[in-house]
Amino acid sequence: MSGSLRKALQLTSLLAASLALGGCVASLAASALGAAARSGQKPYQHSEALQLAATQACRAHAAQHGEVHIIDWEQRGSGKVVVYGTATNGANRRSFECTYTNKVVGFRLRAIGG
Repeated sequence: MSGSLRKALQLTSLLAASLALGGCVASLAASALGAAARSGQKPYQHSEALQLAATQACRAHAAQHGEVHIIDWEQRGSGKVVVYGTATNGANRRSFECTYTNKVVGFRLRAIGG
């Protein structure tokens, strides 16, 4: 292998490695920033009462659009729950995402399928 070809291959390998490691460094920096931001927040306990209130309120709100099936929920802080589900009215089935604090504060409805 000639010297110039070897140098070109080494340079290409070095460039590829630096790009890959650059992505790792950016990911580590983002993780560190996220951890620092979360460390300043008060820890919260998952509230079964809040989750129950959220699923009931979101079910009632979604019932305007048909028969409701709750798929999942996610507590995002001490006073916020997001509920996911579907609402079916005849052949029309749609998914929903419902945000609840002490009442339904957000509701998104999307068509399913094509």
